[in-house]
Amino acid sequence: MKKRIAIFPGSFDPFTKGHEDIVLRGLEMFDEIIIAIGHNSKKNLRYFAVDKMTRYIEKAFDGNQRVRVMVYNELTADLAKRYDARFLLRGLRNTTDFEYENSISQVNRHLNKDLESVFLITSPQYAAISSTIIREVHRYGGDISEYLPYSID
Repeated sequence: MKKRIAIFPGSFDPFTKGHEDIVLRGLEMFDEIIIAIGHNSKKNLRYFAVDKMTRYIEKAFDGNQRVRVMVYNELTADLAKRYDARFLLRGLRNTTDFEYENSISQVNRHLNKDLESVFLITSPQYAAISSTIIREVHRYGGDISEYLPYSID
């Protein structure tokens, strides 16, 4: 039987407990999840350095051999082909997320006919968490530790 590999793509600036929840729930469906930190052409500058975020996410899943973290700079559909991943894992907080993700899903499917997007509805306790809000709280000195599955330095 073919291994069920899912790519969980995103900018993850930062990776939140909401993201962690999607990965943990996704592990119930997939043999392996690749958390893929991608370059988003709409977001020119990262708030948290990508190398630090990679280490933070790896720390959050330390010991879990079914989760790996990588950085990529290519079409997500091409990345999926390269790693023989047939699924994209995405979380949805609200209908705005759905509209955005639906469009991306259609394009990815057009680019890679073997690629299926799987959407998980965010758990209620994480629905209000967004990376944008967390960055703003951090920028102005607020405590963001309760929103992250790791400690930042």
